Amino acid sequence: MSAQTSDANSAAALMPSKAAPNRPGINTLSVHGGDDRPRAHQAIPMPIIQTATYAFADTADLINFMQHKSWGDGIVGREEYGRYGNPTVRAVESKVAALEGAEDAVLFSSGMAAITSLLLASLPTGAHIVMTSDCYRRTRQFCLTFLKRLGIETTIVPTGDYEALEAAIQPKRTRFIIFESPSNPYLRCVDLERVAEIAKRHRVQTIIDSTFGTPVNQLPLQYGIDYVTHSATKYLGGHHDLLAGVVAARKDRIAALRDARGVLGGIVDPQSAYLLERGLKTLGLRVAQQNATAMRVAQFLEAHPKIERVWYPGLPSHPDHEIAKKQMSGFGGVVSFTVRGTLEQTSQFIDAMQIPYIAPSLGGVDSLIEQPALMSYFDKTPEERLEVGITGNLVRFAIGVEDAEDLIADLEQALRVLP
Repeated sequence: MSAQTSDANSAAALMPSKAAPNRPGINTLSVHGGDDRPRAHQAIPMPIIQTATYAFADTADLINFMQHKSWGDGIVGREEYGRYGNPTVRAVESKVAALEGAEDAVLFSSGMAAITSLLLASLPTGAHIVMTSDCYRRTRQFCLTFLKRLGIETTIVPTGDYEALEAAIQPKRTRFIIFESPSNPYLRCVDLERVAEIAKRHRVQTIIDSTFGTPVNQLPLQYGIDYVTHSATKYLGGHHDLLAGVVAARKDRIAALRDARGVLGGIVDPQSAYLLERGLKTLGLRVAQQNATAMRVAQFLEAHPKIERVWYPGLPSHPDHEIAKKQMSGFGGVVSFTVRGTLEQTSQFIDAMQIPYIAPSLGGVDSLIEQPALMSYFDKTPEERLEVGITGNLVRFAIGVEDAEDLIADLEQALRVLP
């Protein structure tokens, strides 16, 4: 699906382009994309630069820095203070930019810090946002409550209803269309080209949460999307051991956002950045395994008599299968399904699973399983859950890198507890 470009040691040179068909493969990009050589002390991994502030050699060095820098942009090849940047953090930003085919990227302390900083830095009082209905619930909460206090209005439209999306745009007020693709938990996929065309016609910018997609499976910028965001906690980190978020986009937009990060303060620490870079090096390998295993798990579940329905974009039964085939090279590592049973019986099935942990989140090497009604929506009544499409018998299975045969055998034995 994606286009490719030739080799070099910078994120810009490794940026994919439709006009450049020789982009290195995803595993080469995962390991080497965006890297500078040589690194300090001839290290192969980017060292952890554990400092909050940076010294100047003398007053002349300080004056030269102040005269030539733009705030937070690091154009003179060094840093001043930890809130404005860190070399370990910069290395990760360059790698993500290379993977996404972006001119630049900026790293944050969490996925929510990434999206909230982007919106706070970009939206004036009185602005308007259009958002699809199955965006991440905390993003919806931020827009509908926190931004509302600042005089910023949000209109929610059904995912997949492009006429409603276009009709919701308010001339001169709407600044962003925000969506998640694939989405949580039903893996709905938005037609990237169609949304980008609508947005450009109305002079509105687009933001995608591409956490479930990953740069292995889709490259939204190539379809005309303006900003790509990730909860890097998930697939990019890949080991359930860090919190981080990232935004990738055009260089001038990222420079402005990096400046805003220096004010808002959502910087990631260098230890987490180091772990994230280590995780990124195996991104292509991990996601390829998760794609293949999730497809096999989805096919097994769809054929099982105790399963009511399966949601996975790789299955022809998924409502967005054709869209996913058009713009994705893999369908991801999350499979959602409903069992033929009550909420309580669904809990018994989950308790009978032996390999996955019962836990929120996704994207790591360990498989995780959850019942959304009792995890993310525990505080809601059954009626409130149904309003957002969450039934008691819904299961979200986030596939790790275990062998498909073992996960399928585990599902098979656990399903026996159901009547």
